[in-house]
Amino acid sequence: MSHSQTNQTQPRASSALATSPIRNLRRLKVEARDNQLRIHGLVTSYYHKQMAQEAVLAVADGMQVVNTIAVVNRPGELDD
Repeated sequence: MSHSQTNQTQPRASSALATSPIRNLRRLKVEARDNQLRIHGLVTSYYHKQMAQEAVLAVADGMQVVNTIAVVNRPGELDD
């Protein structure tokens, strides 16, 4: 995959999360490097972790998706 394709895919992946109806997903970050999209941040359930991965996979354009999202047990940990 070319560098320009990677540069186009990362913003689409970030946008997919930023526009999600699931509030926790909007706080996540996506970094692109070495043909990988790495998702990181905190969510309150494994369901949200999986939903974030699926949202990024939908726009990954052949890049490998690496899900490093941490699930926290206390929702208050996500408060700003």
